[in-house]
Parts: sequence; C-alpha cells; structure tokens
Amino acid sequence: MSSARREPPVPYIQRTREKYAALGYEEYRWLESTEPVPWQPLAKPLAESRVGLISTGGVYASGQTAFTYRDDTSYRAIPTDVDTAHLRATHFAYDLTDARTDINCVFPIDTLRGLTTEGRAGELAASFYTCMGGIYSRRRVREDLIAVLVDRCAANDVDVVLLVPV
Repeated sequence: MSSARREPPVPYIQRTREKYAALGYEEYRWLESTEPVPWQPLAKPLAESRVGLISTGGVYASGQTAFTYRDDTSYRAIPTDVDTAHLRATHFAYDLTDARTDINCVFPIDTLRGLTTEGRAGELAASFYTCMGGIYSRRRVREDLIAVLVDRCAANDVDVVLLVPV
C-alpha cells in the first residue's frame, strides 16, 4: 500500500469565479451546451497527418507583442522552428511560474517535434497559434477569434489540431 499523500483537486471553478470578480466582472458564466459534440475521426493516420496546435496560454515569441491584460482576442502565429528559449507567456488567469520555467506545459511544441521525429506524427504545420484564454465575451471568442484560427489552420492544410486550454 502506497503512503503517498493524495492532493485534493484544484478548486478550478471557485478560483475562476474569484479571479473574474477581482477583475470587476459580473459572475463568471460557464458555457453550457445541450448538444453533444460530434466526433470527427481522423481522415488518415496521425503518422501521415500535418499537425497544428492552438493554445490559450498567452504564449508569444520574442519580438512579438505580448497579450494585453484582459479580453484580448488577438492571436500570435508561432513558427514551429522557433527556439523554445525565445518563447514567453503572459496571462492574467493562471500562475505563470511553470510556463516560464518550461513553456511546453502550456504550449507543447517540443513534444510535438518529438512525435514527428519518432514518426508518430507526419509533420508539423509551419505555424502554431496561441491566444489569451479567459476572454469573457463568448461572442467575441466565437466571432473574432475562433473563426480566424479555424481559417488559418485550414489555409495551412492542417489535418489535426491539438487544443491546449489553459
């Protein structure tokens, strides 16, 4: 029998409500859908696919503008050949300590590079995308951000996208 102490779960909903209240927002409203999300199987094996990445971790490369403090619906295109030492993160809704130590915890670029090297994934898209999570307006996310990111991935002939919510 293991004597390892089990940590309690992170009180994510409570923390999110407190964070938004401290920023002066009304109570955070969770998006609920009554429709099931349709399953979309891969059209071809992952080893033959072009892989994309979208992260809400607020990652940007040196020389790019950092994200603003709140409700920033812009995105950054990160070339997949970037040196990870040149990646930064800024975000108001999570503790950046781990992301600043290892950017891969919110933007797993090195892991995806490894999968292509091992032949488990076909190739990486030329760019990955990142944005600021925690945008309060669902309408702005849907209309101003998601539609653009979907178009960018389609324009880059991406077969599968890894979504990394933060």
